[in-house]
Amino acid sequence: MAGFKDQQFGNRQGASAQAKKAMLEKFKARPSEDDPAVQERRAERQRIAEARAAREAEREAERKAEAERRAAEEAEARAHAEREAAEEAERQKAVEAEQKAARDARYAARKARRK
Repeated sequence: MAGFKDQQFGNRQGASAQAKKAMLEKFKARPSEDDPAVQERRAERQRIAEARAAREAEREAERKAEAERRAAEEAEARAHAEREAAEEAERQKAVEAEQKAARDARYAARKARRK
C-alpha cells in the first residue's frame, strides 16, 4: 500500500476543521440578494421565463388553429361525401326508372304482338 498514510487523530481533525472553514468562507463570499449582479441574473432569468411562456402560448395558439383548420376540412370532406352519395342515389334512381320504362315497353310490345 504505497498511498497509505498513517494519520493521527489530530491531523484528521485539523483537516476536517480546515474543510469546514473553507466551506463557510465560500458561503460567506456568495453575493447578497441586493447585489447588482444577482439582480441582473434574476432579471435575465425572468426575461427568459417570460419569453418561454410567450413562445409556448404562440405554439398553443398555432396548435389550436391547426386543429380548427383540420376540423373544418374534415367537415367539408364529410359534406362533400354526403353530396356525392345523394347524387349517386339520384343517378341510381334514374337508371332504375329507365330500366323499368324499357322493361314496361318490352312487355307492352310483347302484349301488342300477341293481339
